Amino acid sequence: MKTVASLDLITGIEHLQKAIHAGGVDPLVLELVHLRASQINGCSPCVFTGVQSAKKLGETDERLHNVVAWRETPFFTEAERAALALAEAATRIQDGSPGVTDEIWAAAAAHFDDKQIFSIVLNIAITNFFNRINHTIREPGGKTW
Repeated sequence: MKTVASLDLITGIEHLQKAIHAGGVDPLVLELVHLRASQINGCSPCVFTGVQSAKKLGETDERLHNVVAWRETPFFTEAERAALALAEAATRIQDGSPGVTDEIWAAAAAHFDDKQIFSIVLNIAITNFFNRINHTIREPGGKTW
């Protein structure tokens, strides 16, 4: 399937991306959140680009290979863990999970201020948006991104 995005849509997405990055969150944390949500949704183009973007920011293969199992590894900071937990809870709303609990929110709030949490939440939302578009149009990972 081939689609063409309108200029208005692209402009809107660019504004959302600017808002996300203006929140003061480490860009690497945003990439980890993007990667984890994309893994959950099985979005190969977003997983592909998420890994590439994280590597450009200096992320290691060791950590990237373990994002999927972040709870069982020693490789992530408490702030990163809080952001990853938030990403999982906000992404898995359809499969019977409790969503973002008070505990998950409090853990994020312990490491990020309100502006940063908003950026992380917006990043999760736009990632889920792209995951669903890519799934719908059957965008292959690595081919065009």
